[in-house]
This record gives sequence, structure tokens and C-alpha cells, in this order.
Amino acid sequence: MLDRQIETQSIYRWVIVAAGGILGCVAIGAMFSLPVFLLPISKDTGWSVTGVSSAMTIGFVALAIASMIWGPLSDRFGPRLVVLTGSTVLAAALALASRATSLVEFQLIFGVAVGGATAAIFAPMMACVTGWFDTHRSLAVSLVSAGMGMAPMTMSPFAAWLVTVYDWRTSLLIIAVFTAGAMIPVSLLVRRPPALENENATMSPAAEADSAMSVGEAIRSPQFIVLLLTNFFCCATHSGPIFHTVSYAISCGIPMIAAVSIYSVEGLAGMGGRVAFGLLGDRYGAKRILVAGLFLQACAVLCYAFVSQLNAFYAVAALVGFVYAGIMPLYAVIARENFPLRMMGTVIGGTAMAGSLGMAIGPVAGGMIYDTFASYSWLYIGAWGIGIGAFLIALAFKPFPKDKPAFAAA
Repeated sequence: MLDRQIETQSIYRWVIVAAGGILGCVAIGAMFSLPVFLLPISKDTGWSVTGVSSAMTIGFVALAIASMIWGPLSDRFGPRLVVLTGSTVLAAALALASRATSLVEFQLIFGVAVGGATAAIFAPMMACVTGWFDTHRSLAVSLVSAGMGMAPMTMSPFAAWLVTVYDWRTSLLIIAVFTAGAMIPVSLLVRRPPALENENATMSPAAEADSAMSVGEAIRSPQFIVLLLTNFFCCATHSGPIFHTVSYAISCGIPMIAAVSIYSVEGLAGMGGRVAFGLLGDRYGAKRILVAGLFLQACAVLCYAFVSQLNAFYAVAALVGFVYAGIMPLYAVIARENFPLRMMGTVIGGTAMAGSLGMAIGPVAGGMIYDTFASYSWLYIGAWGIGIGAFLIALAFKPFPKDKPAFAAA
């Protein structure tokens, strides 16, 4: 009986990975439909590029704040309820945003509601997956992230096609309906990790040692603080290049559909990057691969400053996508290696908060730079400098000593 239960859990953990990938793909894709709609919204409404971009900035701030709420809630009530709630709210928020009649209304609905609902997917699902895997953890988390990375190859082209056939309001409403139909049923497949299902089960010696760390000790630790700072500067590095790539390509004379295809190339490369970095993380250690990846990311985003033709955009997008997508799942792996499973939602929610605040910088900074200089060059130069900062901060991360079981992973 026990062997059959273990075998069932071993199989079902890959269902959790698939569910996380689908939920992440649709949620991230829905939120990142805004870059595709950026110019159509601005032209139709007369709202400035900076104003519309600010909705994304507000969204990332909301995502940051909500991550610190949804993460602990998933620790307490389980991930299924959290992701189901987030999926429902996300679909409703997208529908409401499509009806907005003023810039402020659009910024608040898309920013606060869409961003806050998206947060209910990322941290809870990442925490859930790390709890289902003791081996191949980096690969499993990377595969969930790879599902999220499918958004540029699926949701972005879908949004681009919609906006060429319909106006942006109808297009966004269709995305809202699709989001509800895809995410709500998949949310029901999510389960709490087996190790946390029976709270009254007798703890093993390792789990008893693990329980000695409190949440307060975890969030005050240098390890947690360094992870937060690294993720903040890492996301600040690639947020602008990701958000403004389509607009930048269009400003270089590249047609809308071709410009959006740059996202697809970046997403396809990101799929390979996630798997490759996941395998490398399992073999050489997540921290070591993260540090190397952060340095490569800084160099990659700078390359955008020197391109203007479609083929060159494809080449840089492939490099940027491969690297930035590959390193992002490693934060969850490092968190799981250093903090207790029972607080994974809180810890990963904290790192997601920092990353979201970093992501909030790019959209508004890029919009201001473009509105001021009619060029994106300084955006990519600034992103390079921030990326080097992320690399240097990551070098300061020191895992908890193995001879202190109270701070060891379960």
C-alpha cells in the first residue's frame, strides 16, 4: 500500500509541474498582453505611452505587495484555494480593464487587480513544486518556469492577432474569457505537497531540526536579504528590455506582427534556457549557475542598443531569453535549499516581491526615456549597469552552514 502511494505521488508530482506551467503561461501571458496593446491603446485613446506603461509598473508593484499576502496564505490554506481565487480575479480584472474609460481607471484596474491576481499564481506554485520534489528539483522548477515562458510564443502572438482583427478593447475581453476557461479548471488539479498534507504526522529528526527556524529568523537572515536584493536588481535589468522590445522594434520600422515575433524567439530561447539552467543547477549547484547567468544577462541586454534590423533583434532576443529565463527559477531552488518547506510560500513570496518591484522599474523608465529622447538606447545602457550590480550582489550570498541543522533544508 505504501509503495503504491509513493508511486502515485511520484507520478502526480509531474501533474503539478504541468498545472503550474499552464497556469503560469496564461497568467503571465495575460498580464504581458499590455506591451502588445501599448501603441494601439495609446493611439485609440490619446493616452501617453508613459501613462499606459505605468499600468504595468503599478501591476508589478501590486504583484510585489500581493506576493507577500498570497505566499503566506498558501502556506496556511494550501495552494489550490489561492491559485483558484487568483485565476477568477484575474479573468474578471481583464474584462473590467477592457471597459476602462479613463487612463486612471485603466491604470488602477489593470495595475492593481491584474497584477495582484497574477501574484496568486507564481509564488504559491513555485513553493508547491519545490515541496513535491526531493530530486531533480532544479529541473522541475525550471519546467514550471518554462511553461510561464511559453507566454511569448502563445499568448503574445494571440494578442497580436486579435488586435489586428479587433480593437484593443474587444481583444482584451477575449483574453479575459480565455483566461477563465483555461485557468479555473487547471487550478483544481493543484494539491499541497505530501509532506505537508498531514499536519499531525510525527516529524522526522530532520523535520524537527528544521522546525527550529522561525519565519522571523528567516526573513531577518542575511541569506534572505541577499536573495531579495539580487532578485530585485536582476529583474530591474531585464524588465525594460522585455516590456519595450516590441515598441522599440516598431520604432525601427519593423511591422507589428514581425515585431511581436521577436517575443516568440525570446520565449523559445527561454524554454531552452530554463531546461539547460535547471540541469546545470542540479549538477553544479544553483548558486554558482545563478551568478554566472547574472553576468551573462547584463552583457546580453546591452546588445539591444546596437540593433535595428529584424534578424539582429532575433539574435539578441534569443540570447537574452536564454539567459534571463534560465536564471529566474534558480531563486526558488536556492530558497528551498536554505529554508524550511513549511514557509516556502512566504520565502518565495518575498523574493517574488523583490523581483516584482524590480520589474516595475523597466516599463515606466523605458516610457520616460522614449518620451524624452525618442530613443531606447539609454534604457539598455542603464539595464547593463543594473545587471552588473545584480551579479556583484549575488556573489555575496553564503548558504547556511551545513553544521547548523536548525537552518538546514528539510
